[in-house]
This record gives sequence, structure tokens and C-alpha cells, in this order.
Amino acid sequence: MIIDSHAHVVMPPESFRYMAELIGGRANPSTKPNVPDASLRKVAEELVRSMDSVGTDVQFISPRPYLQMHSVKPARVTELWSRHCNDLIARYVAMFPDRFRGVAGLPQFMNESPAVRVVAELERCVNELGFVGCLLNPDPTESEGPPPLGLGDPFWHPLYEAMTALDVPALIHSAGSCSPRESYTLKFINEENIAVISLLDSDVFKKYPTLKIVVGHGGGAIPYQMGRFRSWAVRRNHLETFDEQLRKLYFDTCNYSKESIELLLKVAGTDNVLFGTEKPGTGSARDPISGRDYDDMKPVIESIEWLTDEQRKNVFECNCARVYPRAFRNYKEA
Repeated sequence: MIIDSHAHVVMPPESFRYMAELIGGRANPSTKPNVPDASLRKVAEELVRSMDSVGTDVQFISPRPYLQMHSVKPARVTELWSRHCNDLIARYVAMFPDRFRGVAGLPQFMNESPAVRVVAELERCVNELGFVGCLLNPDPTESEGPPPLGLGDPFWHPLYEAMTALDVPALIHSAGSCSPRESYTLKFINEENIAVISLLDSDVFKKYPTLKIVVGHGGGAIPYQMGRFRSWAVRRNHLETFDEQLRKLYFDTCNYSKESIELLLKVAGTDNVLFGTEKPGTGSARDPISGRDYDDMKPVIESIEWLTDEQRKNVFECNCARVYPRAFRNYKEA
């Protein structure tokens, strides 16, 4: 089985009209969101065709991160938009229950505590909609205003408590960027770096030993700067080496470079890497060398000669089923 742990929905046109009304009306849209089944099915079938073209069996789908509007005022905007997106994802899953799993977008807002509205939406998505995980934006200010506290701070503990109680992981994935110096793609990588170091320099995993965090896009730049952070961990008098600490986290393969993926697998370990493509997305462009889209990652993993069959199966399937236990309730490794 090929499980794509990192993918996002393609929004139907009716959703974008609703988004415009939410923003223009400052969370007072003139109409309720209305996406007919026919419109949603058309987009869902396009996603399934895309999956079939690259051999993906199951995709975990979440809202488009850069459209989450976490810094748009008032907070009610992202609350209504997150609910709309999550409800759409639940409908996608209902249409193709063997092909999709839902990952929740959370109504994070600026520096507001997760206890205010985030936990309630996560509980709704898991308990009522059957979702298997969530996205976690380390910077819901989207570079607009004072920066938030790092993910190692107690500020985030209400969310971690809910995640461990529900037994769902979070995928670290920032949203938009209001900074003229930083595109949203660059923002993703920068926030992943900050998130990893903040978590590993804290007592989060001591306090929440069953907490599961997946770091998107191959871990940002962290796996490729290991020497610097090994030294950092020694200077910080950490009881564990940085390599040992890093393996408390999980990573996906949304990197699109074979050389980088090989390094990630060696540094993070083949038990801590989940197959992910984010297809369709940033990587959906033709590579002139291979002739495939950059985000066609299955052949890349298959071409890594030093991986054993068991390790390759772990990356494609078993690791994901283990990290996301709600996704495959009756799953048993062959």
C-alpha cells in the first residue's frame, strides 16, 4: 500500500466565493457556504485521478495551509473558514472512503490560546467527522505582529493535551506569510526549523511522552545542519544527543530531491520517515531531467538502492499506519 501522508484539498469555486464574503464581511457573510455534491465530486475525482497516475492508494488531505487566514481579523473569520474546509474534507472522505483520510485545519488566530477555539474544533473533527490528525501552524500571526511563543512553551499545552487524549498526531505546517522578505514556501521551511529546536529544547516530550509530531517538507533545514545542532545540544547540556532527540519526531518526504531524502533517511532513521508528496502542490511541475513531476516521489523512494524491502515498506506504509492509528483501525502489518 502507498500512503501519502501529506496532501491538501483542491477547493471548489463555491468555496472561494464564500472565502471572499468572509473576508469582505469581516466574518459576516451574506450567504451560508453552499457547495453542491456535483461540484465537490468533480474536484474529488480529479484528485483521485492524480493519485492513480502516480500509484498512490490513500491520501491524507487537509486544508490548503496558505489559505487558512490565521492572521485575518477578526478571529471569527478563520473559525468559520476552518469549519467550512473541514466539513468539505469530511465530504471528500465520504465520497471516497477507501482513498482519503481527513486531517483537520485548526482555527488558530494570532497569539490566541489554543484553548479558546482550537481544541473544540479538533475534538469535533476527530469525534464527529472521523479525522485522523491535524495541521499545526507554529506562527498563526503569519509574520504580522509580535512573533508567537515557540512550540516548546506551555502556551501550546492545551493542544498537546487534546492531541494525546484523542491519539492523533499533528503535522507541523505554517500557513501564509505577510512578510515581504518571505514567501509562504520559505515561511514553511523557516517555521519547521524553529519548531524542531523549540520542541527539542523543552520538556514537551517528557510531559507528553505519547505526543506525535510530524515535521513537514523533510524537516526544513534541520537534517542538513546536524553538525551545528549536535554541538548545540552539547553546549545546552542536554542529557541526550541531538540524534536521539531528533528521533522523537517524524518527518515526511515532501522535499523533491533524492539526495536530500537519502540524507533524511540516514539521519532521522527509516522508522521515522513517512511517505508524503503534497501532490498537487508546489512540486507539481515537470522535472526536465526525469521527465516526471517533482512531486512524483514513489519512483524516488524505489530508486534508493541501499533501502531494504522492509525499510521501503515502512516508509511507504507501516510508519504512517503506526503514527496515525485512527487512519487504519484494523491495520495489521504483513
